[in-house]
Amino acid sequence: MRHAAAAIAVPVATTVAMLYARLVASLTGPGPRRLAALLPAMALLPVLPLALPYYSYRGFSAFVFVWLGEFKLLLLAFGRGPLDPALRPLPFVFTAALPVKLVDPAAAAGASRPPPTAATFKFVVSFAIKVGAMAAIVRVLHAKEEMHRYTAFALNAVFIYCFLDTVLRGLGAAGGALGMEMEPQFDRPYLSASLQDFWGRRWNLMASAVLRAAVYDPVRARSGAPAAGVLTAFLVSGLMHEVVILYMTSQAPTGRVTAFFALHGACVCAERWWCARRCEARPPRAVAAPLVLGFVAGTAFWLFFPEIYGGGMDDLYLAEMTRFAKSLGLCGRWTGENKF
Repeated sequence: MRHAAAAIAVPVATTVAMLYARLVASLTGPGPRRLAALLPAMALLPVLPLALPYYSYRGFSAFVFVWLGEFKLLLLAFGRGPLDPALRPLPFVFTAALPVKLVDPAAAAGASRPPPTAATFKFVVSFAIKVGAMAAIVRVLHAKEEMHRYTAFALNAVFIYCFLDTVLRGLGAAGGALGMEMEPQFDRPYLSASLQDFWGRRWNLMASAVLRAAVYDPVRARSGAPAAGVLTAFLVSGLMHEVVILYMTSQAPTGRVTAFFALHGACVCAERWWCARRCEARPPRAVAAPLVLGFVAGTAFWLFFPEIYGGGMDDLYLAEMTRFAKSLGLCGRWTGENKF
């Protein structure tokens, strides 16, 4: 009963908060006065994840509300970012409350699109593959006592990608059914030809867009140095990941996740410096993509994943996924059990 109440209360509270934000933004101009009027909605968002029953749910909702939601409202306060009070209520709430971004009509006008039937087929196939992969991973992780730690990390990394891509594609499809066209949030990150390509154009593009508008652009404009904007954006990303992980684990941050993003920020700056001078020396994608993914995975195994899955949290997430699968009647398929 408590879980059902939370499942209803959180979306309702979010919708009310975002409708209030739209009303405030339509009645006040950008600046400190609008920011002050938005504070009640901004104060509510960090509380919402705590109402959810599972740690993994809290982590995802913290990413949506505490990171993206707060940054979107902060940008709205100063007339920037993806939110516009001129939007109709449904698109405004959908964009403000979820990790999605409406397609820019000007950009979409000249873009080529696949036929609707082909796009639907591609979505269904991708969805089926990723759900099947997640089910297989959960099943394999039940035997992780016999598994090397880094193998478990790698499987969890694939699960995170499949989960995020499936959820975000599903939200995009829901928006499309409601007459809203959404930008894709992942663009085949396994094909990344560089770290800049991975973080800026292929992985979690909503977070990249928010960080670009809220952090990179202002810091670059003030300092005149693109590298300062890159380093600051990665530092802020690291700090916000620490906040999300705090919601997931209820354990004090150690700084390792911030160190992960600071390291990648420094590497992106070094990569940009090198490419500006030796652009012709770039390796082909077939060589670069495995190197990029290897570096991301290696540093994540070292600094990122131990903070999420260490201290027994991996067992807790697995138990939550099993309970969720059981509630859907999928326990035997997901865990390999023959009966409940």
